[in-house]
Amino acid sequence: MRTLLLLGLIFFAAGLSAQTFPQRPVRIVVPFPPGGSTDITARLIAPQLQEAWKQPVLVENRPGAGANIGAEFVAKSAPDGHTLLLATTALAASAAIAEKLAYDPRKDLVPVVFLSSIPNVLVVPPSLPASTPQEFVALARAQPGKLNFASPGATTGQRLTFELLKQMTGIDVVHVPYKGGAPAGQAVIAGEVQSMIMNVVEAVPHLKAGRLKAIAATTARRAAMLPELPTLSETVAPGLDASVWQGVLASGGTPRHIIERINRDLAAALAQPDVRERLAGMGMELGPGSPADFERFLGEEISKWSRVAKAANVKAE
Repeated sequence: MRTLLLLGLIFFAAGLSAQTFPQRPVRIVVPFPPGGSTDITARLIAPQLQEAWKQPVLVENRPGAGANIGAEFVAKSAPDGHTLLLATTALAASAAIAEKLAYDPRKDLVPVVFLSSIPNVLVVPPSLPASTPQEFVALARAQPGKLNFASPGATTGQRLTFELLKQMTGIDVVHVPYKGGAPAGQAVIAGEVQSMIMNVVEAVPHLKAGRLKAIAATTARRAAMLPELPTLSETVAPGLDASVWQGVLASGGTPRHIIERINRDLAAALAQPDVRERLAGMGMELGPGSPADFERFLGEEISKWSRVAKAANVKAE
């Protein structure tokens, strides 16, 4: 009898906790400076969650160390759902490359919901004598080690995506790291380097102005913003599928009922027409699913980039 009473109290407490979450202001930690696409996403969904939860939802920028400062902060926060991380591909890249982190991305963070993905595109200067994926690969094969590619940093998703392209096509293109996407892009525009994997949203203005030439999208499906552009997968690298993604995670040990509540409310926020329209205008493809869907996806991402990084001998900065 006492056991049944105890079980009843446990279930009642769990249900009450789920109903009363959140019990205080919630923080969405963005591990990047203000103004970028991740920051914009956080500030779009925060008001929706605030209305649903009747509690302040604050966006807090904690940039640095390849997005690991913000991720570590959330990983070491109380496991109660009141501190959330808006993560990107950088989380999987860090888990794949870093030999020693102050937190375990697989254990100290729990996936809540996958939010969106943004296609990348392979771009080159207009002067490069290649306009299709096949021509680019042929040019690189004809001049092994002579062409190079820029990246926003040695351990970024863009660098890993290009390394994957190299491994799948057997081309030898030399990596040139820069401190950020803007200087890397300017180097390609100036002709200092011959290629780069670039976010489609950042690439489109340069493509329209004729400063860059698009070769292919890096996603399995064609980019909505450039539907005429072929993919690497359908041309020279079957199966290649890489994008910049965004997702929300909580600290490890957060109760499942709280995770599911946040998942449902985030999906509802993304379903709002004004939110969907704004994010779609930034080139994002929305795809919220269950926590299990995101957990499976994140595991696959970490495994994929671990294999690529090991084969390319990519080391932590």
